[in-house]
This record gives sequence, C-alpha cells and structure tokens, in this order.
Amino acid sequence: MSKIRHNWTTAQILDIYNKPMMELLYEAATVHRLHHDPNTVQVSTLISIKTGGCSEDCGYCPQAARYHTDVEGNDLMTIQQVKAQALRAKSGGSSRVCMGAAWRNVKDGAEFDQVLEMVRTINKLDMEVCCTLGMVTENQAKRLAESGLYAYNHNLDSSEEYYKEVISTRGFEDRLKTIDNVRKTNVTVCSGGIIGMGEKTEDRAGMLVALSTLNPQPESTPINALVAVEGTPLEDQKPIEIWDMVRMVATTRIVLPETQVRLSAGRTQMSREGQAMCFFAGANSIFAGDKLLTTPNPEIEGDMELFKTLGLKPQKPFTKKEQPQTIEAKDSKFEAMGEKPKWTRPDHKIERNELAKQNRKPLK
Repeated sequence: MSKIRHNWTTAQILDIYNKPMMELLYEAATVHRLHHDPNTVQVSTLISIKTGGCSEDCGYCPQAARYHTDVEGNDLMTIQQVKAQALRAKSGGSSRVCMGAAWRNVKDGAEFDQVLEMVRTINKLDMEVCCTLGMVTENQAKRLAESGLYAYNHNLDSSEEYYKEVISTRGFEDRLKTIDNVRKTNVTVCSGGIIGMGEKTEDRAGMLVALSTLNPQPESTPINALVAVEGTPLEDQKPIEIWDMVRMVATTRIVLPETQVRLSAGRTQMSREGQAMCFFAGANSIFAGDKLLTTPNPEIEGDMELFKTLGLKPQKPFTKKEQPQTIEAKDSKFEAMGEKPKWTRPDHKIERNELAKQNRKPLK
C-alpha cells in the first residue's frame, strides 16, 4: 500500500473502483493514513482573474465564447484586486490561492507580466500560489517559477479516449506537454479531471492510469463533479450520485497515495455526510469560497463548521514543500521570447458542441 506505482492498468484500477464499498473505504482510509494526517485538510481559494471569452470548445465550460451561458466576462484583474481577495481568503483559513484565467494558452506580453506580479505579491503574503492559465511553454513555466509559483494546474479532464468527446480545439497530448514543461521547473503539478460528463467507468479509470503514469505523480489531483450549466453542450447531464464521487475519491487515493486529492466542483450538490465520506476515503483538500470561477461553491463559514464537527483542521501553507523564493522582475534570468508554439488543433467535430454553438443566443 505504501509503494507508488507507475504501471497501473485500466483493469486493475477498475477492480479497485468496483470493490464492495466498505472494503474500498477501508483500503483507501488505510492508504491515506500511511501518507497523510487524516485530520488535516488543505483549504484553497480559487480566483477568476480573467473570466469568459475563451476560444476553446470544452463541453463543460461556461466560459467558452462560442456558448451563451450568461457568464459575465471581465478583463484581467488588477494586482491590488487580487491581493485584496487573497488577504480575505487567508483570513478565512485558506493557505493557497489558485488564479484562473480563461485563456487557451499563455501569451508573452503585458498581461502575462501582470500575472507574474500577482504571483510575486501573493507569495509574499506567505500563501501558496497556484495558477491555471492554459498551456504554457518551458520558458513561460520558468518565468512563473521565478516569480514564486508553488503549483500549476492543468487538468487531463478525462481519459484520452473520452477527451475527444468533450474537447476538439486541442489535443490530449497538449495537456501532457504542458505538464512536462512545468516539471522542468521546481513548480508542483496539480492535475485531475471531471466525472459526470457522460463518460464510462472505464474512462474514469483511464484518467487515473494517465495520472499515475506521470513520474512523478501530481502533487495535487482535483476530482470535480460536473456542474451542468445551461447553454453548454453538457447542460442536460444529470448530477452524479454521491457514491460515484466517494468511489472516485477512494480509488484516486489508492492509486495516487502521496497526492493531495481535492474535493472540487460539485460540493454544493453534496450533503455534509457525503463530504465526510469523501474525507474518510482520502480527500484532503477543498476549494473554499462561494464560487469556483463561475459555478457555485459552499461558503467558507459552512466549511469551517463541518471541519469543527469532523475534528478537521486546515493545513498550514508549505507543509508538503518549502516556500519558493520570489525573484523580482528586474533580477529575472528569463525574458519573454515572444513564442508562438504550435499547439494542436484537432480537425474532428463534436456534434453536441457544434449544436450548442448553433443555438447560441445573441448577447443582451
């Protein structure tokens, strides 16, 4: 149970996923206690620093410009706005701030320079800083690392096979390449996916095969339950059962024993008892705050009440890895290269994505 494996097969992971629930919970909880403090949970806050207008066609995402979802877009936030939200998150018990921008990929220029300053600012608040900005090159990853970035999030979303049924504007290999670029720095990797998009159980296992094959495995893995948003191609998907979430969390904990498993999107649909089962199954990280980018999330006060009931305590920052050093822009060893990488644009079409695009209502 204590050994990290990089040779899991889909069949082996399915065997774990389909175990009798009580046996699965016992095994996952045992693995969890071998590698983590079972009474400590990392609390992160997600800030959408640039919302809406994304050129991608991700079937789950209300920020895609091609769909009409009533998402109110905004330009890149200012450094002071982000700092104010980070301080509010810290006072509420968060030890990590994750900044998300609705970009396909990072582009060198004034906006990226501004994001780098945001990273520097939050790191100086003694908080872990995570970014999810789309695809990045090796040089861009190194500039983020210099600024004091602690983690970079780039989800695989699903198995490589089902990925093609959800997204057509970039390839699965681009996800892996971005993670590889981040691994060339001292920045940790955060990568997980979404369940409830219509995938088969084999696809959930396939995603875990892809994540476990990474060497090293991700330091953090978010498990999201789809929040179906009107106007997106997946708007008619029914919410998954809590048992699916518990099984996915438990299986992830067994397959990725040292990884922090984050209970992410979809928590508003879960009862307190359901969340407690996920914590017992090995989830030891959550997003706090009333919103995850554009979808609802439990408020921090409710989370802290649940923590008190369960005897859980928030994890302190830099528990798993020491705080990165911040290098000021004037002392940076890496400069903008004006790169124009050729990220893939697959030529296949996804019928439900195309239909959602055609049904797009005019903006008010």
